Amino acid sequence: MSEIKNPVLDAGQVAEQNAKVQANLQADYEALGGVLSRRGVDIDKLTALAATFAVALPSWAAGTGGTRFARFAGKGEPRGVFEKMEDCGVVHQLTRVTPAVSLHFPWDKTDDASALKEVANGYGLGFDAVNSNTFQDQVGQEHTYKYGSLSAQSGAARAQAVQHNIECIELGKKLGSKALTVWVGDGANFPGQNNLRGSLERYLDSMKDIYGALPDDWNVFIEHKLFEPAFYATVIADWGTSFAAAQQLGPKAKCLVDLGHHAPNTNIEMIVARLAQFGKLGGFHFNDSKYGDDDLDSGSINPFQLFLVFNELADAAERAKSDNSGFNPAYMLDQSHNVTDPIESLMSSAVEVQRAFIQAALVDRNALRAFQESNDVLQAAQTLKAAYRTDVSAILATARVRAGGAADPVAAYRASGYREKVTVARPPKAGASSSGIV
Repeated sequence: MSEIKNPVLDAGQVAEQNAKVQANLQADYEALGGVLSRRGVDIDKLTALAATFAVALPSWAAGTGGTRFARFAGKGEPRGVFEKMEDCGVVHQLTRVTPAVSLHFPWDKTDDASALKEVANGYGLGFDAVNSNTFQDQVGQEHTYKYGSLSAQSGAARAQAVQHNIECIELGKKLGSKALTVWVGDGANFPGQNNLRGSLERYLDSMKDIYGALPDDWNVFIEHKLFEPAFYATVIADWGTSFAAAQQLGPKAKCLVDLGHHAPNTNIEMIVARLAQFGKLGGFHFNDSKYGDDDLDSGSINPFQLFLVFNELADAAERAKSDNSGFNPAYMLDQSHNVTDPIESLMSSAVEVQRAFIQAALVDRNALRAFQESNDVLQAAQTLKAAYRTDVSAILATARVRAGGAADPVAAYRASGYREKVTVARPPKAGASSSGIV
């Protein structure tokens, strides 16, 4: 983890907030240590493991999101990529688990990549996968994406979309990124609008051109989404189509799993297991969902599902370690904050994802395998529940404090008065959108 040379918040103030809760935190940590010791688990080893966890931040989530009907601007929203990095710097300074930012082009395009890298480095930040945008038309764009981009009937529109993705790769190379995420809203709203097979054929032809432009050490992540804006048929609508496309393209093509991009009640953890089994699990966009692609804060609706996803990831990591095959999926948040302070939501979500990671590490895998092999259904389920019910908050808080972060990130953030300060420093900018998503 890179050093934070230019912290956004006063480090002394953060330490002061930590001192207020240190006695209670130490008591909670020792009590949890006793509980875990009786299970044969070393709490200090778990705390060290927690310190290894990292999840990337989406630049667009630093601003207030919206709905199909309206966007209500928040106070002190970032008006450009440099201000987004400042807000992300706050999140990482307090949580110490968000050392990279995922940029979205052209929203985050800059003519001075070296200056952006320098600013990010000062905040202890690097750059995760870059994201292309062919799901909306941009100012000055020659060909529309109204009827599709990489799968469009128009060859000119497809060529334009391919070129944009290649430009994203070139920008990412300057920033030190190692992956491109491609999501398209292509599809149909009416039966007969598109030839369903032909749409996928055109998508694959376009993706082959993008794949060919990837550096040797890069990956491309194929993101699927069940619906919206294509409500009858989406070109890349499910993990099977995503997997087939990745297989067609080659070893640098992997599948990205967004937790909100599935039909209600889909067994997402099984999808994770399948993609990991076949070597095509590229990474995640973590969020939560009640009805559809809600982009709610991670762990806010179904934290048990998040735990079960990480249980499969822990199993995959153990298998990869035993056969020396390597397993390193990319983790990123992808949320839309409509009624909360985006910084507070991002911090809370980062902690919840880290929580699921540590809870999954608590699963007694030897016991679980034995119960599975003997068909002891109840005890197998209870083995998972025992890990999930364990409150590991003291471990996470201790790991943050030891790394220089905040025991209680939201409390430290509010005490800093950061939002009030940037509200004055960042008056609304005409024509500027902090997130790009409405």
